[in-house]
Amino acid sequence: MADRKSTVFLYAANLVVSLLFITPLLWMIVSSFKPENRIFADLSSINAILPTNFTLENYVKAFHRIPMMKYVFNSLFYVTVICISGLGVNSICGYALAKLQFKGREFILTAIIALMIVPFESIIMPLYFVVNSLHWVNTWYALIVPFVANCFSIFMFRQFFMDIPNELLESAAIDGSSPIRTFVSVVVPLSGPVFTTVFILDFINHWGDFMWPILVTTGESLRNVQLGIQTFFTLPPVYYGQIMATLTFTTVPIVLLFLFLQKYYVQGITSTGIKG
Repeated sequence: MADRKSTVFLYAANLVVSLLFITPLLWMIVSSFKPENRIFADLSSINAILPTNFTLENYVKAFHRIPMMKYVFNSLFYVTVICISGLGVNSICGYALAKLQFKGREFILTAIIALMIVPFESIIMPLYFVVNSLHWVNTWYALIVPFVANCFSIFMFRQFFMDIPNELLESAAIDGSSPIRTFVSVVVPLSGPVFTTVFILDFINHWGDFMWPILVTTGESLRNVQLGIQTFFTLPPVYYGQIMATLTFTTVPIVLLFLFLQKYYVQGITSTGIKG
């Protein structure tokens, strides 16, 4: 009986916490379909999260006010390139650190772990000077190249690959397979969860980029979603319905991506625990 009460209490607590987290998201979505004058008027009642006075006016006006689809395309393009390129680069690095024996391997691993704690804000100006010296400002190179290699992703791949039995790799080597071929034909097919996990984390991380794009993009041609949304706060008059519409349009797809891939995400996270 005590165990049953504990389980009920745990589920109730989880439900309350879930509601606390989901309520702002629900309010944002519902508000995007309301007239401007009802968004804050309904805030003090249950109507705040109920789809009353349904309208698509906010979406229509928002997409006419700024080239939102262009900003979405820009974000999708460079974020997808970063994620896909990063999967290749970081997985190979993680594989080398996990399964290959070479001089300096432990030092490189220690350096990667140490770099994981360095905040991006502390290197953003030196990185900008490097990008500027290469004449990459306002180019795709500035948005993509600095973020392909990622210390955290390398560490996650390394931790996952540590669990792959060495016997599999040795069998492939006996059959004459090179390390790269072994990686592609043996390791990658077994590593779906960690690839999915790293992809989700990188995609969400870079989809929310704001500080770096505002530094390295000087016009609208490469402006991303987050800079586009910021336009609504800087161009008077400010319409919160349109802000809610653009926030919903750019947030809900990310939530759906996570929901559809959460099974693999959980598998990847649970398979990359701290090991020696």
